[in-house]
Formats: sequence, C-alpha cells, structure tokens
Amino acid sequence: MASLAEHYPWVSSPVIVSAPMSGFSGPALAHSVYAAGGIGFLGGLPDINALRTALEDATELVTGSRIPTPDTTLPIGLGALLFAQKLDEVVALVEEFRPIAVWLFAAHGPEDFGRWSEAIRKASSKTKIWIQIGSVAAALNSVESCKPDVLVLQGADAGGHGGEKGAGIISLVPETLYALERAGVIGVSIVATGGIANGAGVAAALTLGAGGVAMGTRFLAAEETKVHPAYQTAILETEDGGQTTVRAKVFDELAGPNIWPRDFDGRALIADSYRDHVKGVSIDDIRKSHAEAKQTSHLGFGDGNRRAAIWAGTGVGLVRDKASAGQIIAEVRREAKIALNSALKHVQ
Repeated sequence: MASLAEHYPWVSSPVIVSAPMSGFSGPALAHSVYAAGGIGFLGGLPDINALRTALEDATELVTGSRIPTPDTTLPIGLGALLFAQKLDEVVALVEEFRPIAVWLFAAHGPEDFGRWSEAIRKASSKTKIWIQIGSVAAALNSVESCKPDVLVLQGADAGGHGGEKGAGIISLVPETLYALERAGVIGVSIVATGGIANGAGVAAALTLGAGGVAMGTRFLAAEETKVHPAYQTAILETEDGGQTTVRAKVFDELAGPNIWPRDFDGRALIADSYRDHVKGVSIDDIRKSHAEAKQTSHLGFGDGNRRAAIWAGTGVGLVRDKASAGQIIAEVRREAKIALNSALKHVQ
C-alpha cells in the first residue's frame, strides 16, 4: 500500500489524522493537528456559508491571510457528507481553496462516490480523494469505480455514524488488504479508524497493516475542539465504552425524522432518550423531552437530564484528560512506540 508521507510530506510517524467530525472539527483543531505533524480535517457542514468561513479561517491560520494563495494547496483536509451537501457548492469551494484532501462519507449509493471524486479532481488536481467505508466489498467497489488515494476503513467500534453492518478493524483492515492485493490494487493508502483512542490502539492498527489512524472520540477532549463543556465532561467521565455506548437509529430521530441513508446508524452514549426508546416510549414523547432539554444551559448533554446524542466510540473509556491536540498526538505517538517495543519482546 502507498505511504501517506508521499503526499503529505509534513507528517510524522505514526501518522495521526483527526476525523472530520461535523460540528466539532473546526479550523483550530485541524490546524493544530497539522502543526503537530498530523493530518487535520474540517468537518463537513451543510451550511455552505459556514463551510466557507471555516476554510477562510483555516487558510488564515496556515498562511496569515484569508485569501487562498494561487497555485498552492491548503495543507488541511475537508470532510464531505454526500447525502447532506450539494456537490456543486462543495466543488466550488474545493476549486477556490484547494484543500489537500476531501474525505467522502455517507453516500446514498456507491455511484455518488464516483460523481464526487470526478468533480473534485477536475476542480483541484492536487486534492486527494479519501473515501470512508466499512466493508471489504465497499473497498473493492471504491477502488474500481473511484480510484481513491486513501481508503478510511471504519470499524464497528467507531463513534458517530457508520454502516449498520460492520466488523472491528482487527478483521476489517487485514481482510481488506488481502482483497486489494488479490485484485492487484496498488497506490492506495489505508487509514484505520474506529475505537482507537490511545497509542496501543495505534500500534495495533499499524500491525494490522494500516498506514495511519484517524481518531474522533479522542479529539473530543482536545482544547481546540468546538464542543459544549457538558458534552466534553460526559466524554471524560464515561468508562467501559463497550457497555456505555450503543449503536442505534433513534439518535437520529431525536430532533425530527432521520435524514441519514437507510443503512446507517450511529454510536453514542446510552442516556435518557435511548432508555426511553428501549422502554417503548413513543418517538413523539422522546422528541418532546429532547426539545425541552435542548432549551437548558447544558443543551441536553448534562448528567441530570441527558437527552441529546453524545457521539462516542467504544474507546471513550480511554479518554481521561483534556489537552491540546498537539499534546494528544505527542502522547499517542509515545504510547504507540512503547506498545510496539513491548510487543516485540513476545516475538521469538
């Protein structure tokens, strides 16, 4: 598989990527990750004006000016939620700001990845295409139809949204690599994501064959992340993520009808809205309670009346402290090296 360092020469090893969490991953986080030798992404935003502002802010952090420099590439990536954004609007911004990569996710069908990839490459030839998928079949389909530069293999432990059906990265990554090898695919980089929240997880992903890892939940505790204090407190206090988080569609029904593609659900903390759902409370009553909680100062994220969705992966129990993105990356890299060296002691 291709090395990420070939196209992102500023990166340090192991390569750490901040996932494009919509509503959370803003310019400050993306730039801090970039400055720490990682690859930072802006979250995809349906509001095109807000997305333009985020790109302007990111450009200013990198260059000192809000106006893109001609014939250069912005060393910040851009997330794209295909089902929720308009292709022509995103492409226009890509042509203007030329982000280093666009991370495509949540298409209604595989043909959408092809349309978006082609349009983005025409708009900015140096912008790399990242595609997030969660199955071997989707990986093979993507490389055949879109020829992505990076496949982001999302394991079922991931927080936030993903396919309803999936496997953990421990089988998804190596099986996908075997399948790509059999198909004669070369030149594609592999990034693993889902449940990775510390250096040991990074080390595990690397031994599975990934060239880098993307983290979302871990960066919810970053000082630069745009997150409500009550939300961040919930992340820091939650333990035993396999028991305290759950994948369900009801999280996308809280504010109104679910608009996500039908084969998607999301992983979030188990809280009052989900408990009511399990008890059989009607969705109308759940929405009413949710709307009332959103009017409070804690926006429904507080421990006393936790009604809003708090997206988090099973690795949430490993997220114990708030720190800068740079400190998080440095710590994760240090832990990864220790874990790899320790593992070698068990190999004869």
